[in-house]
Amino acid sequence: MDIAALITWVVTALGGFYMLGTWIRRGGIRQQQSGTSRLPAPVVFGHFALAAIGLVVWIIYVVADRNALAWTAFGLLLPVALLGFVMLARWIPVYRDRAAGAPPAATVAQAAEEALPAERHFPLPVVLAHGLFAVVTLVLVLLTALGIGGS
Repeated sequence: MDIAALITWVVTALGGFYMLGTWIRRGGIRQQQSGTSRLPAPVVFGHFALAAIGLVVWIIYVVADRNALAWTAFGLLLPVALLGFVMLARWIPVYRDRAAGAPPAATVAQAAEEALPAERHFPLPVVLAHGLFAVVTLVLVLLTALGIGGS
């Protein structure tokens, strides 16, 4: 089960890296001053940092098989999940606005693009897959830490 958790964690991280890269590339950091982005940079980078640290701890756990490391990784995942839910709640209205709005005209596309939140460019399938794999990872890590299913 520990290897399954590692695989789901890595898949989750890949989706997260894609969204982080999209958010940065589309000006998410610059949009902090104007308030255009609904995702605060400390939340975005806190989510990323804690998830990355947790993944490193989990890899060490898989190699060393020390139960304390499994619980440490699980403890790190809890605030990661909380920050993820905060970002999801702030992203949903942006997604709804995108789904309801018409695409900007070609002549004003650049100006309109600057006024759009960076997270508007997150593809729905990536967001859904990231969340689904994150939940599966959290459950697998908990079960492994509890000693259910072997390690």
